[in-house]
Amino acid sequence: MDQHRTALILFALALGAVIVIACAITMEKVNLRTASNDAPPYTTGLARPHEPLDRAPGEPLPTTGGPGGATRQRP
Repeated sequence: MDQHRTALILFALALGAVIVIACAITMEKVNLRTASNDAPPYTTGLARPHEPLDRAPGEPLPTTGGPGGATRQRP
């Protein structure tokens, strides 16, 4: 019975060492910065919104006749 207890203790120590090493390696590669409202370096600011569409939602795109059928008109 003593051999089983020794093997179990050695296995538990090895498992604990592997878990500690895996956590240390993982935390080293994880970026632990906190969120803030500061702009990141070398950024120009917030993105501008898109221009409004010239059509209502659900309205089909305007098309022009051309060879092979209707094609989408470019703005």
